[in-house]
Amino acid sequence: MPKWCDLNRDEVAAAARSGAVAVLPLGAIEQHGAHLPTGTDTLLAAAATTAAVARTGDIMLPALAYGCSLGHTAHWPGTLSLSVATLTAIVTDTGRWVATSGFRKLVVINAHATNGPAAQSALLTLRHEHPSLRTCFASLYDINAEAHKGYFSDADDPHANVAETSMVLHLDPDLVSLDRAVDEEDRTFSRVLTYPMPDVTHSGVVGRPTSATAAGGAALFTVIVDGITRLLEQVRAETEPIPDRAAELPSGDLHSPTKGPS
Repeated sequence: MPKWCDLNRDEVAAAARSGAVAVLPLGAIEQHGAHLPTGTDTLLAAAATTAAVARTGDIMLPALAYGCSLGHTAHWPGTLSLSVATLTAIVTDTGRWVATSGFRKLVVINAHATNGPAAQSALLTLRHEHPSLRTCFASLYDINAEAHKGYFSDADDPHANVAETSMVLHLDPDLVSLDRAVDEEDRTFSRVLTYPMPDVTHSGVVGRPTSATAAGGAALFTVIVDGITRLLEQVRAETEPIPDRAAELPSGDLHSPTKGPS
């Protein structure tokens, strides 16, 4: 199935009528040490989503390149961060127009941890405003147990680490300057407070990127694409918890909460 921006209006409408899921890749532009491109998160989110929707026939929205990267501060050049409020507004507005085009299921595929609060706040607003639009938020690093193990193999709070470096080596090796990679330990282990990146790393790296390989990146990328594919299959197949509930309840009571207390 083509990308949203490659379709004409009638093709978008036909995709919505067919039950296709709208999928929004969510990345970031931020420093990734001296060896990786600033667009690493956006590259990974877009590439993994592209591969997954090619299998499922769903529709990929244009990747949102900018994310919430306030933790990187101005200490290193290269970061272009949205505020929490701005990212929330962009995801909310995007979802509104997805619903306007007739789609009833929206999945956000995220590649950057601190996008989570803003994006999930947007999905809460969409649930309230558009009770017929069902939404889901998932991150590459938590899409399944194998992806989690691969992402966090060298740090509990990784950044520009072996996982990300290996996957960029797999996807576009010309973007990686492995000779400039440095390893740096994770200093956040057992801590309960949060810290900006300059307070926990000298180099902007957390983990061991010097051990990265393209083969390892290919294996991890495949695991992630498998996980997204499985999620989209579940999303497409999922039906309403209470059949015909939409005809019985006012709109404000329709959308069941996501997993966990609401």
